[in-house]
Order: sequence, then C-alpha cells, then structure tokens
Amino acid sequence: MIWTMELATWLEDAPWPATRDELIDYADRIGAPLQITENLNELEDPDETYEGIEDIWPDYPVDEDFYYGDDDIEF
Repeated sequence: MIWTMELATWLEDAPWPATRDELIDYADRIGAPLQITENLNELEDPDETYEGIEDIWPDYPVDEDFYYGDDDIEF
C-alpha cells in the first residue's frame, strides 16, 4: 500500500468516520484514481471504522511537520 499526498487529498472530504467499504464506495463515486481503491482494499479489517486519513496512513503529514524548526527563526 503506497500513499502520496496527491492520493490522500482525494479522501479529504470523505464521510469520516467510515469503514473500508464506505471509503471504497466514496472513492468510486468521486472518480478517484484506481490506486486509492487498491490501497483501501489492502486494509485488513473491512468492518473497522476509520476516523480519518491518519488511521489509514499513519505517516500522513500534519501541519506540525511543515513548521519544524520555525520556533528557532528570529526576525
């Protein structure tokens, strides 16, 4: 399962919380790339409820990742 920021953005407006099958249905309805459906099919438990993309892709970058070290900058 390979995720990229581009693929993850397709799921930003998904109906969270959602199960694997609900996410696959959503991806199909919005015309998301096939790679997203393939990634979602690789999730182990079809009945597990996911609260957000972070539950599916644990390494999903959050805002804090983009501001690393900004506290050290003096203006």
